[in-house]
Amino acid sequence: MERAIITISESGIVNIPSGNVWMSEMELVELFEVIAPTLRVAIKAIYKSGTLCPVNTQRCDLATPKSWSTFYNLEMVFALAFRLNTYEASWIRQKVLEGLCKQKENNIGILIFLTLLSSQDVVLS
Repeated sequence: MERAIITISESGIVNIPSGNVWMSEMELVELFEVIAPTLRVAIKAIYKSGTLCPVNTQRCDLATPKSWSTFYNLEMVFALAFRLNTYEASWIRQKVLEGLCKQKENNIGILIFLTLLSSQDVVLS
C-alpha cells in the first residue's frame, strides 16, 4: 500500500502531504503526542457520534511482511486534531484552517462541516 503520513518538525511546522494519507495507530500516537488508550477513546467517540464511519476511514493492511495494522485516513486525522487537546493537535488544526482560508481567498467554493466535540470526552496523557 502506497501511503503518506503527516509530520510535524521540531520547530512546529506541519507537513500535510498531498498524497494518499493513511496512518497507523502508532504513527497517530506519535503525531498527537498522546498515549494509545487516549487515541483509541477519541477514535471510538468519533465513530459513536456518527461524525465518521469506519468503513470509509479505516482499513487493515500489512504494516510489515508479517504483521497487520489498522490505518486511518486523512479525514480521521483531521477529526482527531479537532477532538484532542494537545499542542500537536492545535498545530494541525491551525494548518487545516489556514488551508481553508487560502481556498476561500481564491474563490473556491467549499462546504465543510466540522463537528467540534468537547475536550471533556477525551482523557489526555
